[in-house]
Amino acid sequence: MELTFTKMNGLGNDFVFIEDLDSTLDLAPEAVAWLCDRHFGIGGDGVILVRPAQDPGADYYMHYFNADGSLAEMCGNGARCFAKYLVDHSLIAAGTESLVIETLGGLKPVTFTRDYDSSLHTATVDMGIPELDPAKLPSTFDGTQVYQCPVETPYGTFAVTGVSMGNPHAIIWVDDVNEAPVETVGSFIEQSDYFPKGTNVEFAQLIDNETISLRVWERGVGETLACGTGACATLVAGTLSCFTGRHATIELPGGELFIRWHEDDHVYMTGSASEVFSGTIVIPEEDDDADL
Repeated sequence: MELTFTKMNGLGNDFVFIEDLDSTLDLAPEAVAWLCDRHFGIGGDGVILVRPAQDPGADYYMHYFNADGSLAEMCGNGARCFAKYLVDHSLIAAGTESLVIETLGGLKPVTFTRDYDSSLHTATVDMGIPELDPAKLPSTFDGTQVYQCPVETPYGTFAVTGVSMGNPHAIIWVDDVNEAPVETVGSFIEQSDYFPKGTNVEFAQLIDNETISLRVWERGVGETLACGTGACATLVAGTLSCFTGRHATIELPGGELFIRWHEDDHVYMTGSASEVFSGTIVIPEEDDDADL
């Protein structure tokens, strides 16, 4: 099967975009994993299908797969890339400065600025209201909030704060993010019994009350250069801990995001997105289980 694609990234968190405007493309997990393979496929942290919205309040629907082929509720960097794709590919009317993306994690309103050539320059995504209820993360913790709860791992005990931004996150505060056990502890907690549907794991270092340095182990992907929902969840955790106010710059390996937890309880994420290249690719027969 031959596919036309566009490669995009938000601070190095990269995605394979495929237009599926008739909603007929059914990619098997093996096909998604092959497309995301950096040696044999295109390479990416996920695959995003551009589909028409089913909700009348949205412009388009973002169907997002993790690199392992699993379906995910939401991706913050992916949402900014999605907005840029719609704007730059003229799927949104010229002159507009806002749109609404439908995701499995709900509707995500986006406002954006345009460059001199009318392409999208920066985007601010309304990421919605953070969910703190342990059962709704979901997690197996008791009580009304997962706040600095001890988690036993083969590498020691780590205190985690749980926040859902439409997808689950476990935030761990560390003294030095560069020395954080991202691969070992991140992988263990992602698949632990505490989080029955898995979780993203953030390792956060407080630089000052307006700056956090962050590394993220993404569920179904591994460590990525940036994670938008993870940055949002970390700002919420920082505010709850009185480490920060209701806004901060989150420094990720791929660049910076500005996160604000507004008084209306919604979290807003501002950052850039880029188109890298486009082309066509043929999925090998053994990985091609798609229904067209």
